[in-house]
Amino acid sequence: MKTSIVSFFLFIAIGFSISLNAQKISDGQSIDLNGMSVVFNILNKESIEVGGKPFDRYKVSATVKNTSEKSYNIRLSSYPQIVSNIGIVELDCINATGAKLTSKKIQLKMKAQIINVTYSAYDKSGKFTNSILPVTGSYYFDSGDTISDDAIFIVPQGEKPDVSVRSLK
Repeated sequence: MKTSIVSFFLFIAIGFSISLNAQKISDGQSIDLNGMSVVFNILNKESIEVGGKPFDRYKVSATVKNTSEKSYNIRLSSYPQIVSNIGIVELDCINATGAKLTSKKIQLKMKAQIINVTYSAYDKSGKFTNSILPVTGSYYFDSGDTISDDAIFIVPQGEKPDVSVRSLK
């Protein structure tokens, strides 16, 4: 019993500390997160009906610019290597429904550096040929770089997207 109570409070403390890192952001607002300038914009709004209920459909855009002198890099050491931590910033729409395959979040991710690798092999006819294979060599977000993405949020009618933003780095 004592262990479960301690686990419960530890879970609450971790959830609270994660939510402290998130900041509210509204349409047209710019927020600085550790040397990254994040801008959120509503591009379009329309009223729709989903399952007989009225909703508002928003097309939104998010942009992050690295305003610091620090660059972020993930260098891949071998192929294939599965990389899942390439996100820089995440915007979470708290009141989005996710209906009709729409988004609840926008995750702005580092850019991929593609390297063209030339290799030699025999083709089907037995002829020796050179071919080029594009390979991801690393992921980066340099000082001064900008990353943007769009999404569609469906929220209850009469509400605007309630969006929070947090740094993933």
